[in-house]
Amino acid sequence: MSFEVKGKIKVLYDRQDFPSGFYKRDFVVTTNEQYPQDIKFGALKERVDQLNGLVEGDELTVKFDVRGREYNGNYYVDLNAWRIERGVQGQTPTENNADAQTPSESVSSAPLPEVEPVELSAAASTDDDLPF
Repeated sequence: MSFEVKGKIKVLYDRQDFPSGFYKRDFVVTTNEQYPQDIKFGALKERVDQLNGLVEGDELTVKFDVRGREYNGNYYVDLNAWRIERGVQGQTPTENNADAQTPSESVSSAPLPEVEPVELSAAASTDDDLPF
């Protein structure tokens, strides 16, 4: 099961190397929502290379999986980033949303056409076969 989050990089941690040859790099993304959330992700092994060249404040889209595990009676959850795309889909980090057309500008200001009222007979309103 995979998920996707769009936002800006808030924190970009250094790469961690382990004696076994395993390496990872964690980063925090602030979401682009009405109530922004700070979410910590981890990029493992070759996925770390996708973070090269990114800096704090860059817009990105993160596709990730949720991973859970138990260790010594405690349970942990990791958000494993498997694809990191620069910029938010359809928008580059340098685009200014103020230039975008607002919904009120895209709606025509032409008046609505006149519609003749329809009268229902009393028999038509009481002869329906609906149970409610």
